[in-house]
Amino acid sequence: MSRIRRTFGIARSIAMYYGIPLRARRLRRFYSQFVAPGSLCFDVGAHAGNRVRCWRQLGARVVAVEPQPDFARLLRLLYGHDSGVELVTAALGRAPGSATLLVSELTPTVSTLSGDWAASVRAVPSFAGVRWASGPSVALLTLDMLIERYGVPQFVKIDVEGYEAEVLAGLTAAPQGLSFEYSPAAPNVALACIERLEALGRYRFNWSLGESHELAARDWLDGDGLRARLEPLPVDAPSGDVYATLLP
Repeated sequence: MSRIRRTFGIARSIAMYYGIPLRARRLRRFYSQFVAPGSLCFDVGAHAGNRVRCWRQLGARVVAVEPQPDFARLLRLLYGHDSGVELVTAALGRAPGSATLLVSELTPTVSTLSGDWAASVRAVPSFAGVRWASGPSVALLTLDMLIERYGVPQFVKIDVEGYEAEVLAGLTAAPQGLSFEYSPAAPNVALACIERLEALGRYRFNWSLGESHELAARDWLDGDGLRARLEPLPVDAPSGDVYATLLP
């Protein structure tokens, strides 16, 4: 039964990220404002790899980080032949080591290293049917370790289901562009991410709802402006991604 659930979960992710017409075109148009030909990008929480595909189509080199064994194998199948893609089978955190993955077999997009985050989002109706179970122990690296090995990226995407602040705690450089997922059910994670980025450099912020691939605000905001937008959101408001770009 577990194998059937895992197979269904993988198929669901592939359909979600590769099976929707015109999504790839929208994704390229959206990321072209952050990703330039020849640049280096880190995809932290690469999952099924649709951002990897997008960024390669935009001419970037990609380091794809994915701890879930099933999706690490999928990434090797899809991109293992591409010399412009480096695959790292690990998770990222504030320090190197190891951690236990909480796995949702039917909905692997929400597998996480954060038990606190899983407990918070259980109260949200959209997560009512989600179940997590203790999964494999995975290696933990840091963003600084990736930078030491591959160089400073132009853009970093962090989508790790409530572990985003821990990932940023392992970063001491300031990339030009960065995104992290936010969930209104766990606002402290996003607020900690904003605080960490403000400590690294002078960033301006915007956000995108769900998989809309559109920035929500016409004008970019400072950290206080973004906090004012995120803090009042009800717990069942849609999640999304915060985007940050470094000011000169």
